[in-house]
Amino acid sequence: MAKPKVATTSLAGCFGCHMSILDIDERILKLVELIEFNKSPIDDIKVFTERCAIGLIEGGCANEENVRVLQDFRRNCDILISVGECAICGGIPAMRNMIPLKECLDEAYLNGPTVYNPSGKIPDDKEIPLLLNKVYPAHEVVKIDYHLQGCPPPADTIWEALVALLTDKPVALPYELIKYD
Repeated sequence: MAKPKVATTSLAGCFGCHMSILDIDERILKLVELIEFNKSPIDDIKVFTERCAIGLIEGGCANEENVRVLQDFRRNCDILISVGECAICGGIPAMRNMIPLKECLDEAYLNGPTVYNPSGKIPDDKEIPLLLNKVYPAHEVVKIDYHLQGCPPPADTIWEALVALLTDKPVALPYELIKYD
């Protein structure tokens, strides 16, 4: 019998949630007995090769490529999970939401204290994804089925949620895995 497929991606974030996935340590061997990764930096598959049971989304949407990737995940995954604060509320990248985009770009490429840009030009190559006016959490772009909070969520939280979903049990995380005090 074929194993369920799991896909992962990192949008506008720091890759810390993927590090938490890897922090399940030796349980990763148990995980690969239950699933097969598809389209993930974990196995370096760059495109969906089959429909996936679960998609794990790390990071928010800061540019048009993030939106396209997230929409692609929604089309190709039965269940989508926002993993971490960047996917759930925009996180650190969303700090720019309080400042007009032009002002952010001017600071980064023209006026910053360590900027050396003799051309005086903000990069605008067609290969660079177009920045959005703000960073959006994943649920503002597509339907998200579950949220795993934390920055990053603990490895045990990710493990428990995945095992529950993969074994058709309710995702009922104990308080110890979701408290932050």
